[in-house]
Amino acid sequence: MPHLAEGIARFQREVFPAQAGLFARLATAHRPGTLFIGCSDARVVPELITQTDPGELFVVRTAGNLVPAHAPGTDGVAAGVEYAVTVLGVRDIVVCGHSACGAMTALAEGHDLSGAPSVAAWLRHADASLARTAAAGRAGDVAALVRENVAAQLANLATHPSVARALAGGEVRLHGWVFDIADGTVEELPATAPCAEAATATGPATATATGPAPCTGAAAVTDARAAA
Repeated sequence: MPHLAEGIARFQREVFPAQAGLFARLATAHRPGTLFIGCSDARVVPELITQTDPGELFVVRTAGNLVPAHAPGTDGVAAGVEYAVTVLGVRDIVVCGHSACGAMTALAEGHDLSGAPSVAAWLRHADASLARTAAAGRAGDVAALVRENVAAQLANLATHPSVARALAGGEVRLHGWVFDIADGTVEELPATAPCAEAATATGPATATATGPAPCTGAAAVTDARAAA
């Protein structure tokens, strides 16, 4: 803990004064343009990867960057998504997976999670990801599961009413990323598959006659500077 206190002191002494104007504006305004849904993994820091300032990203972090499909009742992920889309009016939503993900490794390698029943229950939201990977002949491949999981969570995301409405109106775009910890690259995944699945799940909500395309359209490999 002492290093955290030292960090706060350094922030107040060195960082805050240089950005006092920014924080003064943020004190009365909150208008992020992007909802970033990433993994809780401490090695994956959205603002660092994208080199964004405070106030630019609305961040939701979950184990395995999982987004449960819409269901009756309330949960923290659904509330965060709804707030970002409906209240803040974000224009882009990123679901970002990453290399060496502990959650995906546990699933791909069949780890015994009996001692962590809450974790095991949460990871059931990746059942479709496992099925995708197996259908592609890549069962047990962690990297393949990471990629398929991003696609599956994009499809889940599109089942949320707030997102479905925004997609229908051409007001938001979905993006799937995979961050490689070892080399710092960010790969943007093609969104054809999740968009098609979302259309099946939500009907016309994912198709729009006008406005921007609801999802990213082509694969691209970028480094962290270009992704920012």
